[in-house]
Amino acid sequence: MKNRAGKIIGFVVGMGGFLFLFKLIILDHTSPSDELAPGVVLTLSLLSGLLFAFAGNVLQKNIKKNGHKTA
Repeated sequence: MKNRAGKIIGFVVGMGGFLFLFKLIILDHTSPSDELAPGVVLTLSLLSGLLFAFAGNVLQKNIKKNGHKTA
């Protein structure tokens, strides 16, 4: 599980962060009568999660390569 920790944490942070910012920036300023495409929001949050998972994987490999100990 330690090998996948960077990917999992990065994915959760990326996806959750996107959805949180989407709520704060878009949903709070949109009237309830406007229609938003939920598929687009889901796709963008998944892409954001995958991008952060890649960044977490690179960061984890870099830390292991440099010899820093992780918990």
